[in-house]
Amino acid sequence: MKSTIKKIFIFSLTFLSYASFAQNKMESIDELINKTDPAWPIVKKWVDSAKNKVEVLELDSAKAKDALYNAQVSTYSTLGAVIYNTGGIMVDNGWIRILGSGSARLNRNVAEWNKGKTITEYGDKPGYLLVADDAVGGFFAINYGALGKDLKNVYYLAPNSLNWESLGAGYGEFILFCFDSDLSTFYKGLRWGSWNQFIANLDGNKSYSFRPYLWAKEGTDIEKCTRKLVTVEELFKFNIMKQKELQANSSTEKKEEKN
Repeated sequence: MKSTIKKIFIFSLTFLSYASFAQNKMESIDELINKTDPAWPIVKKWVDSAKNKVEVLELDSAKAKDALYNAQVSTYSTLGAVIYNTGGIMVDNGWIRILGSGSARLNRNVAEWNKGKTITEYGDKPGYLLVADDAVGGFFAINYGALGKDLKNVYYLAPNSLNWESLGAGYGEFILFCFDSDLSTFYKGLRWGSWNQFIANLDGNKSYSFRPYLWAKEGTDIEKCTRKLVTVEELFKFNIMKQKELQANSSTEKKEEKN
């Protein structure tokens, strides 16, 4: 009996290990590169006809292959096309930074940037995937279940609320939004008068942090805030930490109101 139980136990461990391995099995780079119907020609047309200033950053083909493999996204998709064919994309003189495979000016790629934030290891399935950010400390992410029920829609972590807000659009529509929409309307209240003088040469790994914090009080006038450049890494971690604190405080207040 003990021998039988032991065998079942060992088999269970083996099965679980195999299942875990199979779940994280990664497709090869050849499987991910779609040669019959890639999305890049369509994205290139969007770039060429964009109403806003769009700059496709220089590509390193070796880094592009690594970034695509680690992200495990097909070039049939718009996201895969951007990763594999660009070092990243700067919109509106670099106000919005769309992540690709990394370049000198935007030294981050999609997979690398998400590791330690939304995934633990390459090949993991994230609850959301960070794909872009901006100079004012906002972050864009594709929702895979952690942010809402509208799977694959892009959300914006707004710097003046620290709430994830659905844009009601998928990644491709998000790219078109960046290229063609009136960004001054979207960023109303988040751009100071001389913002464009500071953005053109801004390192894509840095964003502005404001005092007082834009989320600390509704209607904070950005013109009256002081600005400080910080790394995007530092700002993301700080915003997520503060978001959790605000949510915990809100939950406590609601419980107190009920009592």
